[in-house]
Amino acid sequence: MAHHTLHMPCTEADIRQLRAGDTVTLQDTLFGIRDATQIHMFDRGRRTRFDLNGHAVIHTAPNVRKVDPSGTNQAGYEAVCIGTTTSDRMERFTRPLMEREGVRIIIGKGGLREESAKAFQELGGCYLAVIGGAAALETTWIAAIEDVDMDDLNPESLWRFAIKDFGPLIVGMDSHGGSLYRDVQASVEARRAAVLAKLGAA
Repeated sequence: MAHHTLHMPCTEADIRQLRAGDTVTLQDTLFGIRDATQIHMFDRGRRTRFDLNGHAVIHTAPNVRKVDPSGTNQAGYEAVCIGTTTSDRMERFTRPLMEREGVRIIIGKGGLREESAKAFQELGGCYLAVIGGAAALETTWIAAIEDVDMDDLNPESLWRFAIKDFGPLIVGMDSHGGSLYRDVQASVEARRAAVLAKLGAA
């Protein structure tokens, strides 16, 4: 397993070098996105003014505090807690995020399904996993909230964060068909079968 440091935005070549089980630290910019954001973008035809091409998005609806705009929080928000939400229910948005917006990396917890795996392989993307319950730590990796779009959906707005040393994150799904989630599921099923066979209940 290898560790990689990626500066955003990144290229398809950057993503193709990652393998499931590797670790990644991200630098510079990260976009926060969640269910409502993507429903408005892809079901209701809204377009963002942000350029997401080559960037990473994280599944989040952050806890923020309104502040006077400043150099560190130009959008008028201060991060209180930037937690990550479960990705599975946003499965259907992986391909449109990549095809229409050029997103390369999705960050979340719990993994995604086979349609996302296909999109990662075909288009050159990956899924980076965050350990559940690590929101307090993640928040320390956010240097500033630089901008926000679709803020009528707050807190499920589209957030642009300045980040420093965001990670390490685990490559849960890569662009070559590798998936830690699939591997774990296969291992669980094999062990279950072995136990049932031992009990004579197979």
